[in-house]
Amino acid sequence: MSAAARLEREGDLAVITLDSPPLNLFDQRMIDDLRAAIDAVAAEPPRALLIRAEGRAVSGGVDVHVFAGLTPEQGSALWSDLLEMIEKVETLPAPVIFAAHALTLTAAFELALACDLIVASPKAKFGLVEKVVGLTPSMGGTQRLAERAGSGRARHFVMSGGIFGAEEMERWGVVNLLFEDHDFEAASRKLAEELASGPTKAHAMTKHILRRFREGGIPAADEAVRTEAGELFASEDLQNAVRTFLEHGGPGHAEFHGR
Repeated sequence: MSAAARLEREGDLAVITLDSPPLNLFDQRMIDDLRAAIDAVAAEPPRALLIRAEGRAVSGGVDVHVFAGLTPEQGSALWSDLLEMIEKVETLPAPVIFAAHALTLTAAFELALACDLIVASPKAKFGLVEKVVGLTPSMGGTQRLAERAGSGRARHFVMSGGIFGAEEMERWGVVNLLFEDHDFEAASRKLAEELASGPTKAHAMTKHILRRFREGGIPAADEAVRTEAGELFASEDLQNAVRTFLEHGGPGHAEFHGR
């Protein structure tokens, strides 16, 4: 049986694909395979990661069998394991792009919200519909949606259990970019490849500063800049980019190697 979530490496770019037809449901097999793929990426980070899906849906949500018969203690253990996976995606020292071409529900959307950029087809739809089984999103989706769109919209999104279109999600600041259907796969991969060829250490520092901002606001982020961002001056990428800028009188001549 093929993996429900598979990892492929294409040079500096890693690609995780959800592929468990017909709906890429988050059953135990999907959870185990996705965790293994993310663990492998965390152990050997690429310069960018693209998360995508095959099929008519990115994911129809969680297989409810996963919840059947759980005690409160078992439920807490499940959420702890899944949040650990989410946090590994967030702390990857490289840009992470989530490509949503179609319906993206519950766990898959929570995974998307842990990524740096969400790109979507105009036909994509999103929902955190856990209320139908008496749950609230527990993979960090509510709070990460609030970070992007505000707590008021997060309340409405989760409590309504509604399905929201990609264009509305872009207006809210949740989806970063819309790519047309006919060009979606190529455009998503091109963006990921462009990020993979960029100044990886600078991107990692950007993520780190934003994480400090999330944890402690502007003062914490400013302190990270003061005490840590100066490390970039030791990177080969910065030194080469400054040198080529001066040699050619402008940007666009540097090649970045992630060092």
